[in-house]
Amino acid sequence: MVRALRRKKTSEGFEISFATREVRNVLDLLEEASVVFGPGNRLEYFSESANTLGIVREEKIVGDALFSLVRKVRKTRLPQVITIEVPRGPIGEGTRKLSARVSFLEGYDSVIATFTDESEAERIDAVRRDFVANISHELKTPISALRTLSEAVSVASDDPQVNKFSGMMQNQVERLSILVQEIIDLSRLQDADPLLDALQVDVDEAVNEAIDQCQFLAETREIEIIRGPQVNVSVIGDRTHLIMAFHNLIENAINYSPDKTRVAVNTITTDKIVEIVVIDQGVGISESDQSRIFERFYRVDPARTRITGGTGLGLSIVKHVVGNHGGDISLWSSAGIGSTFTIRLPIADDSSDEGAQ
Repeated sequence: MVRALRRKKTSEGFEISFATREVRNVLDLLEEASVVFGPGNRLEYFSESANTLGIVREEKIVGDALFSLVRKVRKTRLPQVITIEVPRGPIGEGTRKLSARVSFLEGYDSVIATFTDESEAERIDAVRRDFVANISHELKTPISALRTLSEAVSVASDDPQVNKFSGMMQNQVERLSILVQEIIDLSRLQDADPLLDALQVDVDEAVNEAIDQCQFLAETREIEIIRGPQVNVSVIGDRTHLIMAFHNLIENAINYSPDKTRVAVNTITTDKIVEIVVIDQGVGISESDQSRIFERFYRVDPARTRITGGTGLGLSIVKHVVGNHGGDISLWSSAGIGSTFTIRLPIADDSSDEGAQ
């Protein structure tokens, strides 16, 4: 329920208030806490949730940050969005983090502020990050031990059947190791913003590094990687993350291509955008699968994935990396013909050989 405060009486009667009964009913339906400031920035109305969140106590606004923001909005007439912290109680050091949006209401000389509690979302996100990081790192120790033991069994035994099973065990251990590492990588990508501490990354060098990492896999399948013309441009971002995205895309193309075929990797520049295009001659992807191909753990061909050791996270990681760098990724594919993945990234304004890292 929205709490109405007494309005100031003038010589002409009560001042006109934006917070009419109808408006209060609407505010009451919103999930966000809300506060309305009338002329002179006095508190006119506040929702019960504003009281619950500690924004208002004893019919007074808590702290000076909100009042400063209200004065700024009233002066500039421009909406403002900030994050503020309010005490959880009258004693103690606990605080609650709130996202506040403050707007001026033309014609009413009033300002309305709405609030969203970010504290719980941040707590849950922190628990998720810690759990993923901890469990993933804990899994790496037994995985390493299993790999060593399976190799020892294979060396120590002359029994073909034992060697067969130890080889199968090593393959599964390797697959589990890759899965754990990709979960760690994906968790890090979701937590970090590569543009905060970004450097200029030479696109050609990053693509060539990714190709080199995939060369051995391609040779085992007699697949030729064709490198198109280089473009000599840079993008702003994280070099390690970009190489990981390019590597995953090229590796995916190799895994889903028949032996003795080709995978082409082209770089193209158009309108301050650089495109990294990976083309394969593989099995292709049906239209029904294309809309889900970037989902976590989604695999087009589970049977083939068991052979290649895929986890279903590779393309999801690519999408996260590209999105974090302000780009996008698209797919063209036809069953039986092959697939073309295209990454588009904004070129750095002062891109040059000297500035590339």
